[in-house]
Amino acid sequence: MRIGVLGTGVVGTTIAAKLRELSHDVLIGSRSASDDALPFANAAAHGELVFNCTSGVASLEALGAAGEENLSGKVLVDVANPLDFSQGMPPRLSVCNDDSLGEQIQRAFPTAKVVKALNTMNAAIMVDPARVPGAHDVFVCGNEDDAKTQVAELLQSFGWPAERIVDLGDITAARGQEMYLPLWLRLMGAVGQPNFNIRAVH
Repeated sequence: MRIGVLGTGVVGTTIAAKLRELSHDVLIGSRSASDDALPFANAAAHGELVFNCTSGVASLEALGAAGEENLSGKVLVDVANPLDFSQGMPPRLSVCNDDSLGEQIQRAFPTAKVVKALNTMNAAIMVDPARVPGAHDVFVCGNEDDAKTQVAELLQSFGWPAERIVDLGDITAARGQEMYLPLWLRLMGAVGQPNFNIRAVH
């Protein structure tokens, strides 16, 4: 599959490397072209499916640069978190409670099929869940069932068992996925490292 990955940070490069390992045709997008990345618009146009791995506070601007016409009709996997570091650590959420970054992206690009996924864990675990022993969960949400099915298939190729992919419903569930981040940051401090995840036990 042709896939565009927007963002050249740890998340974007980790996901792109895994996708290439799985033989997908991947282009990485950045604000400016480099040896390793093309402009956002080129990467988005290339992808049959697009990952948003940009900084959450800049995601709408980055996706605007990618171009609505290059996202229309495509599954857009939103991995970003709206973390605002402008007042230091710990970061605050730039949007929360009655809205989310995932919803803002869906409103701004109504013809894209936005699926929030993978934003509740460290980048290494996103593409290699076996780094954490035992069963643990990855969450998805979005308005389009077919888009969530396609994302779930990709997640299974990353190593996520189907029964551990938890569909939380429509894109408004992104509020909960994003608001988990302050707890995740505290947990990272408590356990002393980022290689952990959660499981809903019932």
